[in-house]
Amino acid sequence: MSLYLIATPIGNLEDITYRAVKTLKEVDHILCEDTRHSRILFEKYKIDKPVSPYYDFNKEKVTPGIVKRLKEGLSFGLISDAGTPGISDPAFYLVRAAIAEDIQIIPIPGPSSFAAALIVSGLPTDRFCFEGFLPQKKGRKTRLEKLKEEERTIILFESPHRIEKTLNDLLNILGDRRVVIGREMTKIFEEFVRGKISEVIGQFSYRGEMVIVVDGKCTR
Repeated sequence: MSLYLIATPIGNLEDITYRAVKTLKEVDHILCEDTRHSRILFEKYKIDKPVSPYYDFNKEKVTPGIVKRLKEGLSFGLISDAGTPGISDPAFYLVRAAIAEDIQIIPIPGPSSFAAALIVSGLPTDRFCFEGFLPQKKGRKTRLEKLKEEERTIILFESPHRIEKTLNDLLNILGDRRVVIGREMTKIFEEFVRGKISEVIGQFSYRGEMVIVVDGKCTR
């Protein structure tokens, strides 16, 4: 009985590891956020296994059944829509439930969008904090106020329809710091925009999922 957390490409399908493909072909069942999205990957690598959706709105309902089947001896592979599962997605909920039942959890490492953006940012990489998505409304300002004194490099996820608001909020609360925005990473229209926050607002296409890397309060 094993639960495999399998990293998948963040854009370019060729970024998947041999071990990830092998594991996806060997597990009894695959869990993914969007089955239609993941089918593209499965078809390319000829992965033919039973697939079920596992996402925020069904995780509480389906987790007990998954844990039961794991305890009966079945193996499950869990993937996210892109990148490493368990980072800003519902995988955490299943992992915690599996740990409580002494189920073996095996990571299959690979692509991660926040790590990819960080290493090309030119900002300090020895100490950083990952904040995922900021709250949309309640608690948003409070979260940013706490980050105002953060000395480590700050990494955020953001969607295209909120990126401009987020950049303006960062400018108003954190001040005009250095920032790098990774957009459409590993895809045809991959783009990295660098500069002060005030300089990059409105300077690129607000399309595709984005990673924002922001300078800490004090850097070397």
